[in-house]
Amino acid sequence: MQLQLVGKNIEITPALKTFTSDKLKSLEKRFNQITTVNFVLLVEHKTQIAEATLHFDGTEIHASAKDDDMYKAIDQVIAKLMGQITKHKEKIIDSHR
Repeated sequence: MQLQLVGKNIEITPALKTFTSDKLKSLEKRFNQITTVNFVLLVEHKTQIAEATLHFDGTEIHASAKDDDMYKAIDQVIAKLMGQITKHKEKIIDSHR
């Protein structure tokens, strides 16, 4: 899995990078077919925004979250992606029945 981490109006610190990559490892454990992840962290006024796009098997899944704390926004994005991956896996399983 390749991680592309981009910061707009924010400097990507090593702590943010390791936090994000650790959270993405839980996604990779759940669904190991993820090829690339584009993660964008941006700040607009006082709002911290995290956006992520997963690429796998010709499919893209996108999620975004806003919060006052960047770490909470990243957690929210990961939770949204988990839900979308679960839904995608259920569709695959149901189509094979």
